[in-house]
Amino acid sequence: MSFSGIKNPNANLADLGLEHRGHAYWNLTPAELVEHVIHNDQGVLADNGALVIDTGKFKGRAPKDRFIVKDDKTADSVDWNAINKPIEPEVFDGLYNKVMAYLADKDLFVRDSYVCADPEYRLNIRVVNEYAWSNLFCYNLFMRPSKEEALSQTPDWHVIAAPDFKADPATDGVPNPNFAFINFTKRIVLVGGTGYTGEMKKGIFGVLNYMLPHDKGVLSMHCSANVGQDGDTAIFFGLSGTGKTTLSADPERRLIGDDEHGWTEKTVFNFEGGCYAKCIDLTEEKEPQIYHAIKFGSLVENTMFHEDTRSIDFEDSTKTENTRVGYPIEYIDNIQPNCIGDVPKNIFFLTCDAFGVLPPISKLTPGQAMYHFISGYTAKVAGTEAGITEPQTAFSACFGAPFMPLHPTKYAEMLGEKMRKQDVNIWLVNTGWFGGGYGVGKRMKLSHTRAMITAALKGELDNVEYKNHAVFGLATPLSCPNVPDEVLDPVGTWDNADAYYDKANHLAQQFIDNFKKFESQANEEIMAAAPAPMARA
Repeated sequence: MSFSGIKNPNANLADLGLEHRGHAYWNLTPAELVEHVIHNDQGVLADNGALVIDTGKFKGRAPKDRFIVKDDKTADSVDWNAINKPIEPEVFDGLYNKVMAYLADKDLFVRDSYVCADPEYRLNIRVVNEYAWSNLFCYNLFMRPSKEEALSQTPDWHVIAAPDFKADPATDGVPNPNFAFINFTKRIVLVGGTGYTGEMKKGIFGVLNYMLPHDKGVLSMHCSANVGQDGDTAIFFGLSGTGKTTLSADPERRLIGDDEHGWTEKTVFNFEGGCYAKCIDLTEEKEPQIYHAIKFGSLVENTMFHEDTRSIDFEDSTKTENTRVGYPIEYIDNIQPNCIGDVPKNIFFLTCDAFGVLPPISKLTPGQAMYHFISGYTAKVAGTEAGITEPQTAFSACFGAPFMPLHPTKYAEMLGEKMRKQDVNIWLVNTGWFGGGYGVGKRMKLSHTRAMITAALKGELDNVEYKNHAVFGLATPLSCPNVPDEVLDPVGTWDNADAYYDKANHLAQQFIDNFKKFESQANEEIMAAAPAPMARA
């Protein structure tokens, strides 16, 4: 949906306390925004038509500089911790007033958008950007109202982003010149000192992760989702490197969305109107949908060109490993109309277990589902980060800890309740190693993982024989179409069963140690699903 200059005739920036003296460009088309970027020498067009920009000093989110305003609304409801850090209302107000004064003489780019595809939960967003390319990002990632809607739309929330504004840590009450605030009382996401576009997207995700579960009884999820030919919805959770994007991009199924969703009594719906995909080492062969979505209107961040060309070198990580592209979801083939599906029949927790311990697929009880959801486990392998020489566990509560303002048990108990009420199967899928850990065993074949997920989706694992894992208690099928039986039982793939169980005990203890911080608010059913290390002679 593209239209230029359309706005609610009653809309103005003075409502924000902004005495604006510059020019405000309302709801520009992508082509017009690209023209502004090129004219201001802030980006270039690649040979595929995409706009390529540099986000400046920050090539990723700055989680240590993200704060939630602590006031009467949030004091007793937010799970305050190292991720959800509080800031006093006075600190927010002081910096907000400074940002308003800073923007007063700037030309600004204003956009009316919304989030949540389900109309019952729609949240209207007005974005105010210092940069044209930031506004293009919001056009791509948030949902796009019709011309008629834009003429009457009033915002429920504002997102204000001023990348060139710098806070003064000595006087402004923040540790660094950059900051990202969420103010639930004033309904404002305020970003300053960073051009990284993901701060805006994840700011609104944080808003929804508070409001939907807390106020609406809707489970918010950091996941991808798709729909089969029979209308069956599947959800995929997984941290980076687990295969979430690859496995949810199934040519036989329609994509609801790839990152953020809500689960109601009747629907699973996308929060967003676009995709924000990593593009390091991107190839047409590995990720054809993403590759072909990079065209005019897409915003590519922090990539390099092949020498003396305007051809993007996706292998070049000179600026960052976190190269990204944002584009409207319509740039992807085979999407679900309106980005809404029915309630899910199957949910997959994807983990890349580099220790070679977890079964390739397991069916979870509600208690196990809640436990593993809160744990959010995967493993990092050597070479993925500086200093990692052997596999290391990585836990992220609800598979998205940096974006969850409430306590993880709140989301997990909602998951368990919905699992029971709507009769949902939840599967733990190991896309990592078998026959030994990283460096010894082998990586699970993608074809085998796809076959297991397909079998689960088709109900072909409903009536097979299962075996419970001795340490983790997980129910593992002993047969699966198009997968060798010997692959399904992890201990049998190791040369030495004692070595396997030693490693299984080691991983189980790490689960237990990680979970200690959640025990005080976890119910008995969740705690009973913890792994139980075996006594070893």
